[in-house]
Amino acid sequence: MTSVNPPPQPRISPPELTDAWQQLGPPLPEGVRVRVLCAAYGDPRAAAELVPLLTERQAAGLDPLPAEPAALAPELLRAHRRAIRVLPDDTRLLLLLAAADQYPVQTHAFLRAVAAARLDTGALEPAETAGIAHATAGGVVFRDAWTRIAAYESGSSADRRDMHRLLARVLHGDGESPRRSWHRGAGALGPSARLVAELGGAAHEAREVGDHLLAGSLGERAAALSSDSRERSRLLSRAAADTWHRGDGDRARGLVASSDGSALGGMLALRSGNATEAFDQLLTAAVRHARAALEQGSGGIGASVLNRSAEDQGPHSGPAERFGTPDDPYAYPYATRYPHPDSQSSRSVPNPALDVAVHLLARATEAAVYTGDLRRCREAATVAARLGIIPPGTLAGLAAAVEGRYEDARNLLKAAAGRCGPGGDPTLLIHSGIAALLLGDHSGAERATVRAAASARARGETVTVPQAMEFRAYADFWTGRPRAAEAAAADALWQAYATGQDNGACHLQAALAMFAAVTGDGEVCRERAEAARTHARAHGLGLPAALALWALAFLDLSTGRFESATARLRALAGFGPGHGHRAIRHLATPHYVEAAVRTGDTRVARAAHADYDRWATAVRSPDDLALSARCRALLAPGAEAVDHYRTALDLHGHGTRDFERARTELLFGSALRRLRQRAEARDRLHSALEAFETFGAPHCATQARAELRALGAPVTVTSGPADLTARLTAQQLMVARMAADGATNREIAVRLALSPRTIDHHLRGVFSRLGIRSRIELVRLLGEAGL
Repeated sequence: MTSVNPPPQPRISPPELTDAWQQLGPPLPEGVRVRVLCAAYGDPRAAAELVPLLTERQAAGLDPLPAEPAALAPELLRAHRRAIRVLPDDTRLLLLLAAADQYPVQTHAFLRAVAAARLDTGALEPAETAGIAHATAGGVVFRDAWTRIAAYESGSSADRRDMHRLLARVLHGDGESPRRSWHRGAGALGPSARLVAELGGAAHEAREVGDHLLAGSLGERAAALSSDSRERSRLLSRAAADTWHRGDGDRARGLVASSDGSALGGMLALRSGNATEAFDQLLTAAVRHARAALEQGSGGIGASVLNRSAEDQGPHSGPAERFGTPDDPYAYPYATRYPHPDSQSSRSVPNPALDVAVHLLARATEAAVYTGDLRRCREAATVAARLGIIPPGTLAGLAAAVEGRYEDARNLLKAAAGRCGPGGDPTLLIHSGIAALLLGDHSGAERATVRAAASARARGETVTVPQAMEFRAYADFWTGRPRAAEAAAADALWQAYATGQDNGACHLQAALAMFAAVTGDGEVCRERAEAARTHARAHGLGLPAALALWALAFLDLSTGRFESATARLRALAGFGPGHGHRAIRHLATPHYVEAAVRTGDTRVARAAHADYDRWATAVRSPDDLALSARCRALLAPGAEAVDHYRTALDLHGHGTRDFERARTELLFGSALRRLRQRAEARDRLHSALEAFETFGAPHCATQARAELRALGAPVTVTSGPADLTARLTAQQLMVARMAADGATNREIAVRLALSPRTIDHHLRGVFSRLGIRSRIELVRLLGEAGL
């Protein structure tokens, strides 16, 4: 039978891999490195064996990694098989039964199968003595994943089929039919239309409960048993989507290459390929599915059927949650399978191909957002109108904004942002978060993206979790939680790499660069920004490229390098799609105005502020209006600025961007000092300083202290074990904890996807901030603080 590779293990980052990694020659791209670690199940021998076997394109991340265990670590498997083959026949039979029960999916039927076949578990004793496996009350625990695979592959084809048939016979409880079908399929000798139909139904049932590993395995086995090439291609498309959902990007890419899943291919391109090409693929696929919807209608489908947006998914009769090519609208599962609870469908006829079309339009919107070519949103909206489809609200809102119709954009985005109820479709929740961010509603954005991640986890859609975290990062940054946001984004970065989403990882790298700029880690900021910009330029990703440049500019701004900050932000305004981003340029306008005023270059800053103010007035976001008032204050002469600053602070009081409120107080306090209004200046600067210390923004805190010293006001610096978390950045705290646990710099670098040089920089920063000189002192200090 065809073996099926288990899913990657995103959480694996074993420090023991580090030494083996140093012997593998030139470093691999970070995404490939992480996926190799996952594919190796954390075994340094498997990792060391796999890397030299990679093709040049695989090593560069252009082609998927090998899927089958025999291609991953053949020598390691041979060694394990030799150890198993010397065991007694009865022992090997029990190990084979246990492995078939666990690999590639857990079916929890071993003990029942043992009882049904009247086998003696005492025969496992030689395996326990050899350290290969041991028996527990719940079954058999293998020494490691590779031993379990070797136990399975050591059996003959006939013995494996017998074990699967035995397991199928004992699986007859509630909810066990998909696993019974899996074993029936695995025990089959050859093609069988009846089994193909059974496995397809079982995959649908598994998919309904969010078990994409089982659904994908069932789909692959059904394809192997099908003698119809078109049916086989459609089954592989379904399996590819399930595999993608569960987070195995490499296997999904391989399956797509063997199928006709062109729409999923566009999604894979969006997450790991060229975003511009992804937009073209997704829009083309949307048009094809929309035309298929017309063909599927009896006597044609009118506007009442086609007028349906991605945010208006309604429940259907039949399995309309699956889609693929126009020839088979049910080819694989996707996000439309979870309709929004508040949706009201205007259709009188269910048409799954139409669901696919509107969903692909939503994905094309994401591609346009990533590239920074927001004019393509207008192109997609035009195509939707021509097809008679109401475009997704985020797409229509972006298209209106590009055309300068800010009021229309506000209304469309508000409608999209309002669809963020708990338990909704993860993709639509992410789009709600994006819409909320564009409207300046950062609490709404956080709520939508947190719910998106929770919904994705509940539905087994591992791949969607880091996507949600990408956009949550913006909300966390603005609402003054950089340390918590940094830790969450670092975790999401690992997940993005592990699931084959290098473009999402690039976006997270840029977000981490911004967090590092805020928390004062200049070297980390530059390293993260360079990594993000390098990948972004190669893949047409204007969003992370622009965010990374903004991070560098903010680092300059917060450390007094105003000329450099102005130059970077001016360049950001001039960059086109693939290198810059209109939305990021817009968000950075308040910082550009501040930097430009500091350097005396206000002509362009006034024009930028005028457009920013028009948007802020249209969306009526308190935070955007506050920042517009701050810009007006910076551009106003002398005492005229005071009223504008007061207006800005009043508006900040109704918003959520606490970090920018603190920066407004800093700028206001500085202006009051120059106007010799010393008492109020001191109060504003002390308030700003306290906020910056709470946020862990040392450079901004230094600016506030400098202003206070210029006033002659006393400045105190807190210290002691109790405030360690306030004195260290989130990244520094993670490094400190790992170092205190005994990890080497290289081991920490592997875990955090950073270079050893950067880890050394972090530790020097930790030692400096805590006033210590050794790891022994670090262990003591963290222990005293209960960390």
